[in-house]
Amino acid sequence: MSTAAIVILVVVLLAVLFAAGWFLGGQARSRRLRNRFGPEYDHRLETAENRRVAERELAEREKRHAKLSLRPLADTARAHYVEQWTRVQERFVDAPREAVAGAEDLVHTVMRERGYPMEGFDQQAADLSVEHAGVVDGYRSAHEIRGRDGQADTEELRTALVHYREIFRELVGPADAVPEQRAPEIDHHRQDREAHHA
Repeated sequence: MSTAAIVILVVVLLAVLFAAGWFLGGQARSRRLRNRFGPEYDHRLETAENRRVAERELAEREKRHAKLSLRPLADTARAHYVEQWTRVQERFVDAPREAVAGAEDLVHTVMRERGYPMEGFDQQAADLSVEHAGVVDGYRSAHEIRGRDGQADTEELRTALVHYREIFRELVGPADAVPEQRAPEIDHHRQDREAHHA
């Protein structure tokens, strides 16, 4: 075999090895990001131009998140916020809209205390998605319902409150810090009577 043929063969083999490494590296990266972000990975695939763009954005989120100075809550702060959450949830019976607004405010307060920057909703959701990917879509849904203000009905408001509770629970940690309970039931007959007398 001539020297030129050997050189060509080596170049072809190196190209094949490089392509295989690139492909396998891409597969490993996709698998790692899918494991890290869970449903948020699928959400980005649906909304981005293509897989490469989606994965690049998720990797950028990880880099940004690594630079944040996040801190856990002190036990006293956690107890204080859990107590505040209980009051917010109890308020839902008489004032669902105000309770949902209070839930959103409380989530934002806890985020600030934990060290999350509050640069706008989309950035908040992106920052939360790195450690709380399983509940960030619910956070988006709650924000959307809250944004409709007077247009959301009681069941939608209840859903928003439940979504806020999910992200709140993850932010305050540990998992047993916030009691597992449903949003209080609303006495629809009483609301109808009050609306009739108003």
